[in-house]
Amino acid sequence: MSVLHLLGTAGDGGAETYFVDLVGALARDGVPQAAAVRRHAGRQAALTQAGVPTLVLPFGGPLDFSTRGKVARFARGKGVKVAVAWMNRAARHTPAGPWKRVGRLGGYYKLKYYKDFDLLVANTEDIADWIVAQGWPAGKVRVIPNFAAEPPEGPPADRAALNTPEGAPLLLAMGRLHENKAHDVSLRALRALPGAYLWIAGAGPLEAKLKAMAAALGVADRVRFLGWRDDPAALYRAADVCVFPSRHEPLGNVVIQSWAHGLPVVAAASQGPAALVRNGEDGLLVPIDDAEALAEAVRRLLDDPLLKIRLIQNGHERVAAEFSEAAVVAQWRDLFADLGGP
Repeated sequence: MSVLHLLGTAGDGGAETYFVDLVGALARDGVPQAAAVRRHAGRQAALTQAGVPTLVLPFGGPLDFSTRGKVARFARGKGVKVAVAWMNRAARHTPAGPWKRVGRLGGYYKLKYYKDFDLLVANTEDIADWIVAQGWPAGKVRVIPNFAAEPPEGPPADRAALNTPEGAPLLLAMGRLHENKAHDVSLRALRALPGAYLWIAGAGPLEAKLKAMAAALGVADRVRFLGWRDDPAALYRAADVCVFPSRHEPLGNVVIQSWAHGLPVVAAASQGPAALVRNGEDGLLVPIDDAEALAEAVRRLLDDPLLKIRLIQNGHERVAAEFSEAAVVAQWRDLFADLGGP
């Protein structure tokens, strides 16, 4: 018997990256698994490397009448006991069967896609509370946070290759180029941090607008738009401060990853970061949409080495206690066991 993971999106993003991280972690722990995914060469290669049998399907719109049936046949052939749907598109194509259906929610998704599912897993307490407030039974909701992937060994990203002076303060912003991620706030803050450079790692619809804004603010020569990167660990190692001013952020996986990589973080007090960060202990929180406050918090870190060390140490302890791979995998194992799975 095994667990079947379903992911119906074709793009790159935080949820898709964590899908690969969790499936790989469960594989290393000996959980028998299979996956049904939309075509994506990188993810397919990662799943193959993890030894996870994978079926590639279209996961199309309302006129896709084939995916659900193929998922059902694949699941029966693999002796699936638990099917985990990652996000709405996957949930829509997850058939009923002799297996339990679980929805994994990393945001405030439309619950209509999870009708008659046996359990919903939220990665924050706030999302779990929201699910219950929508009328979902509290006994059918569980909270399992994301874990911070163990940073792979390797050197920091080469500053010279990105035309960034070796001694200059370097800010790192991670996330899709979308209104919610508030990269515009980071750009405005940079104007108040002369001599500092900003790397923005992510792709999305606002790229042209953000580049024009950087030019209008007079900071374009100190900003590097890196696009989607497959080497986040190297970026975390190269930077001095992670800036994370998201306006809307259910969890804030960047915060956890910053802790794991020993990088101090300044975040806006949106839902996820405000719940994660203990202000002044393991990170700094600033008001949403406040570029001046973001710049001031960055200056505090750059000017106070002892504060920076304290935040790094406490962040590392948070990861070890709450967000390690072993701790999170154990919670998923308990869930599978409760549902009759492996």
